[in-house]
Amino acid sequence: MATSARGTRERRLRREAWGFSAGSVCFLVGALPAYAAWAGAVGTGATFVVGAVLFTAAAVVQLALSGRRPPGPGTAPADRWDWWSAAVQLLGTLLFNVSTTMALAAAVATPGDVGAGWRPDAFGSAAFLVSSGLALVATADRGRLWDRDARTWHGTWLNVAGSVAFAASAVGAYVAPGTDADLSPWWSTTGTLVGACCFLVAALLSRRAAEAGPGPLSPRG
Repeated sequence: MATSARGTRERRLRREAWGFSAGSVCFLVGALPAYAAWAGAVGTGATFVVGAVLFTAAAVVQLALSGRRPPGPGTAPADRWDWWSAAVQLLGTLLFNVSTTMALAAAVATPGDVGAGWRPDAFGSAAFLVSSGLALVATADRGRLWDRDARTWHGTWLNVAGSVAFAASAVGAYVAPGTDADLSPWWSTTGTLVGACCFLVAALLSRRAAEAGPGPLSPRG
């Protein structure tokens, strides 16, 4: 029974890692100016939509299928923070689904006016920042987590860096009232690129850890 549970968890961790990896690649490629020029507003917008969907699929696996349980009486503090981090991250991916879909719809309607069409929105980026902060708290006591492989320091800090970069991109993409220009086009693009790279590396390291074999599971009541 224990061997079967470990095998199932390993497969889920692999699916989660692949989803975040592929989604990160979509955001990374979509933010490249050369790709935006080649694919056009609609193609670039569609790339971001696919990336957001992949992020959400991976976040669902991470929260609902990997073994995490909703906090309840007697839940260890580390597990509580871990669950809320995953839940808030799922919310952030859903917000990115909304913003990328809206950007794609705008690109289809007026492709000449939208350009690349999307940068991390403030609400989704804020959710990612909160999720990263909660993950830091959970990782500080990872030895008491339901699964010690659920949080690692390299993955946690890479996700923190990616969330900060996405937030910087959201600030850079802010359009001041009465103008048609981003507050900082450089940060708008660079923040997305750096954030996607951080998320990609974190996901690849997570996949490598899963393939190396899962660590010990904590007893569950």
